Amino acid sequence: MASRFFPPAEQADENDLVLVGGRLTSEWLLDAYRHGIFPWPMWGDWMPMTWFSLDPRAIIPLNGLYVSSRLKRTIRSGKFQVTCDRAFRDVMKGCSLPRHEKDGTWISPAMIKAYCKLHAEGHAHSVEVWQEDQLVGGIYGVAIGGVFAGESMFHTVRDASKVALTALLSHLNQRGYKLFDIQQWTEHTGSMGAIEIDRSDYLRLLGSVVDLPVTFGEELSEIKYFGD
Repeated sequence: MASRFFPPAEQADENDLVLVGGRLTSEWLLDAYRHGIFPWPMWGDWMPMTWFSLDPRAIIPLNGLYVSSRLKRTIRSGKFQVTCDRAFRDVMKGCSLPRHEKDGTWISPAMIKAYCKLHAEGHAHSVEVWQEDQLVGGIYGVAIGGVFAGESMFHTVRDASKVALTALLSHLNQRGYKLFDIQQWTEHTGSMGAIEIDRSDYLRLLGSVVDLPVTFGEELSEIKYFGD
């Protein structure tokens, strides 16, 4: 079904830009994700929103996450405690902090407000990693049907974001999700199994799973390893 608000993702320009403008409402956001589009602010909250559909698109196959022996030992050690949907806003705030002094952030106050509303409505979820009752890492994203769009992750203690990603992928597998979208490949995600596919292939895959009757649930599943 065609988008109510956006031109087809295939019509993105040479910079993968689909649309300038629009609104950061739940209605717009859910429509965007259903059609392979996502918001990526370029100029801050005082300027129009920009919406993209990347080509190539990065995903982590749900049976393709690479978990090293060292990371498995860390998970088994009990060093970290992992939860879901207990500190969504705090995870977003952690993800919004610049990685380096010279870096900016695309997770603006308006983005935090919009995604926290999605979370309250049951469409956005977080996985939190704790150490001695302190939030030390996490990941958040949007769930629609059989697809989970991972937005960002952070850590303040080594391996905490990797633990969050491992826990999330394990949970998605056990809940019946079919697609984990991470939008853009990085060396960090590539080291854990992320791959790039053509936008056209991504959109076909998205269309085949976005209406599946899959739900995120209220409790995080026990960590299991898939594809080892």
